[in-house]
Amino acid sequence: MLDTPLKRLVVCAVLALSLVSTGCGAVMSYIEGGPLVRDPSGPTGKIVVDNKSGYTLGAVLLSDCDSSTYGLNRLPSRVGIEDGKTYEFTVSPGCWSIAIGSGTAEVRGKLYVAADQASVYTVN
Repeated sequence: MLDTPLKRLVVCAVLALSLVSTGCGAVMSYIEGGPLVRDPSGPTGKIVVDNKSGYTLGAVLLSDCDSSTYGLNRLPSRVGIEDGKTYEFTVSPGCWSIAIGSGTAEVRGKLYVAADQASVYTVN
């Protein structure tokens, strides 16, 4: 049998690791900006980014308007939105904060998405 101090140390370590692993998903969700679709069985809409900037857009950050961060880039790896092209994101209805960058410039805004509708965000 383990002596009392060592037993306490092991129990504390196990509890600490379980707290960290449980909270890790919440921290990652915060860093990433949260899920784009909050309820997989609920209604969705679309955010369409329309690039008319003359540059390729390399980053699109999206998060719920209530989030305190824009999150990480939502474009797939090695994907950019070329000038004159669009890119669609499926999202839950509601208010969305958006930040878009080309590497040389950045725009930010808010966008409301209705269920079964597309909201277009044009970058000039």
